[in-house]
Amino acid sequence: MTETTVKTLANNIVIKDAIALINEGRRVVLPVKGSSMHPFIIGDRESVELVKPATDLKVGDVVLAWVNGSHYVVHRIIGVDGNGVTLMGDGNICGVEHCRVDEVAAVAEYVVAPNGRRRFLYTDARMGAARLWSRLLPVRRWILAVYRRTLLKINVTI
Repeated sequence: MTETTVKTLANNIVIKDAIALINEGRRVVLPVKGSSMHPFIIGDRESVELVKPATDLKVGDVVLAWVNGSHYVVHRIIGVDGNGVTLMGDGNICGVEHCRVDEVAAVAEYVVAPNGRRRFLYTDARMGAARLWSRLLPVRRWILAVYRRTLLKINVTI
């Protein structure tokens, strides 16, 4: 019987290695932590499949970016102004992050479930749901509370 070794590495080390692979043109599947992308990406359960960013980033793209000169996040672009990019997690009710276009390391194309099933992030239905969700920002707190207490517990994904 073969033994499996599990090694835990610091996030920044793993992410930097992932970015190196992405820059070589490879696709990388990276686990997502936390709840900042609920309900579209479930942290600590799902992963994202990342690719090298195109030159034309746009509002609605989910990206891996170096923000505020201190850490990486997987969040959705809510604004692009010249060289500046504004990000916000779908599961956040306030607060945004900022980075430059060149600090966007990758674009998420698929959400990957624990069973390996891939869901494309940019179907018309998903993009419509994301636009609606952004307009619901004033009431997200209550919707997310219900979601976390009910649907998330019974394993429903959007």
